[in-house]
Amino acid sequence: MRSNRAKARAGLSMAATLPMLAGALALGIPAAHAADHPLRDLLAGTKPAWATPRADKGAAPDGAAMSARVYLRGRDAAGLAAYAKAVSDPTSASYGKYLTAKQAQARFGATKAQVAAVKAWLTAAGLKATGVTAHYVSVTGDVAAAEKAFGAQLHNFAKGSKTYRAPASTASVPASVADAVLTVTGLDNAPHMVTHDDQLPPPDTVFRNAGPFSSYYGSKTATTLPDAYGTKIPYAVKGYTGKQLRAAYGAGTRTGKGVRVAITDAYASPTIAYDAATYAGKHGDAAWKSGQLHQVLPKKYTNTKDCSAAGWYGEETLDVEAVHAVAPAADVTYVGAASCTDADLLDALGKVVDHHLADIVSNSWGEVEAAQTPDLAAAYDQVFQLGAVEGIGFYFSSGDDGDEVAGSGTKQVDSPANSAWVTAVGGTSLAVGKNDTYLWETGWGTEKANLSADGKSWTDFPGAFTSGAGGGTSRTVAEPSYQKGVVPDALAKANSAGGNRVVPDIAAIADPNTGFLVGQTQTLPDGKTQAYSEYRIGGTSLAAPTIAAIQALAQEARGGKPIGFANPAIYAKAGTKAYHDVTDNPTGSGLAVARVDFVNGYDATGGLATSVRSLGKDSSLSAVKGYDDVTGVGTPANGYVESYRRR
Repeated sequence: MRSNRAKARAGLSMAATLPMLAGALALGIPAAHAADHPLRDLLAGTKPAWATPRADKGAAPDGAAMSARVYLRGRDAAGLAAYAKAVSDPTSASYGKYLTAKQAQARFGATKAQVAAVKAWLTAAGLKATGVTAHYVSVTGDVAAAEKAFGAQLHNFAKGSKTYRAPASTASVPASVADAVLTVTGLDNAPHMVTHDDQLPPPDTVFRNAGPFSSYYGSKTATTLPDAYGTKIPYAVKGYTGKQLRAAYGAGTRTGKGVRVAITDAYASPTIAYDAATYAGKHGDAAWKSGQLHQVLPKKYTNTKDCSAAGWYGEETLDVEAVHAVAPAADVTYVGAASCTDADLLDALGKVVDHHLADIVSNSWGEVEAAQTPDLAAAYDQVFQLGAVEGIGFYFSSGDDGDEVAGSGTKQVDSPANSAWVTAVGGTSLAVGKNDTYLWETGWGTEKANLSADGKSWTDFPGAFTSGAGGGTSRTVAEPSYQKGVVPDALAKANSAGGNRVVPDIAAIADPNTGFLVGQTQTLPDGKTQAYSEYRIGGTSLAAPTIAAIQALAQEARGGKPIGFANPAIYAKAGTKAYHDVTDNPTGSGLAVARVDFVNGYDATGGLATSVRSLGKDSSLSAVKGYDDVTGVGTPANGYVESYRRR
């Protein structure tokens, strides 16, 4: 993520450069000349795309407070990436030869000399080092000191209706510490916040589904409602349970015994233990054993209002209950971030890696690719690569807004799902029939039309797009080797002749209309009483923990040996019977379900709303035979879990 240095400088050791800090480095470099100064290295991506001359509102005040993180490159960044690739590749002699967290840090982490050099340089510029982790040095100070340290003037820029601070040119670091610095974040102070990818109701007011319902797909037909696609349609399911999902995805007798799964989200539900235990007891999942559910939480939380903290409680509940429903014997650790900011979520991911809290990590959150700056992408990728060398696999939901055009105006994918070092999980509409029989799946994409006033037709059928699985072609991430030969060129080369990463990699149930039943303590309409209640839910927030749980079953099948970063193995099975090859309109006749919802979200006092939800209508994205940008290589079939036994 930075420019190459002259060969004469590349061989300098950190020990040789330390004495320079008290002299030349302390002098600083004028910001206007930092980019071309022969003793500085650029940190590519630190000047955000929105910091344009037209948006420039002038220099930020020298005395304005700021804080930043200087991420550490470590001993051997290139070696880390190479080993992460080799250890994850089933065709490599190094496949599965994972390192412990301690070994990974010793081999690839920052040295004491690198940390000392970085701290000395920052202190000499007038910044104060406020913390050191295995991943970064955090600093505070003022704008003048930051300009001196990073060789770039900080200006105020208009971004939408607001103004934020950002570098007016690409930031740089002295060549003497360039080998120690991966990137810097925080020089721009625009919000870097993610959202949970799902269709969650706010838990502060109870949410309930109105009936009628189907208990399995097609069990109850809406005989009094108008036809859709030439036939009577079923009511939406009340919500599938673990038994139905396990049958659909070929769990067999596997339970995830001996496998550790982690979940990262922001904040923490205060009732998760009660809710998870109650839900498991009501729906036939194995009871939680003592010590099977853990929480790793920060000392304090921040940005609770900006991040809508209460909304994350339901996210944790969904993730925990879905993992346990599909892999009931797996050990589950919830790692809560202090807020929904990238910085705090990176800390949560770092905890998983630094302490190897699990082998499989489910993450149901993200932001559009255009909002992720290259400096943050570099910081995320470093954590994912460290995880890979330890045998840790990260699974990210692909998003709930299809191609993102409706929400952002631009066709794009989500991040961190766009990283070449994670498994991006797309979404489907799932039909599980009588006796837990797998009927079909289609790519998740919903169009909604309401019942006419006279009840005889659907208005503007099939209606408008409401939500769908995220996917498409990245504009910033190059095509990884594991996708070549599987992903069609029409997708891989949609944005550049050289090819780019395409999302997702694999998929599972996501459509809220064929969703999962979840149980959560919520506040009743009186605003005072709290009570446990259940509702149907969906989103790729459901798909990610479902796939994570299935991976736990697969790890059990291979004798407990970690799968690690799974994409090379996932793509090696492409086109085989290990997957359901999901396509839109699998029945050939059009698919839809009827829904009756409470207008106020919890009871009939505000009236009822009846609609038809057409399935398999995902914005401009399509689920087709073979790989596609809605469901990836497909969804796990009966042979998927046991296919890992042979490795």
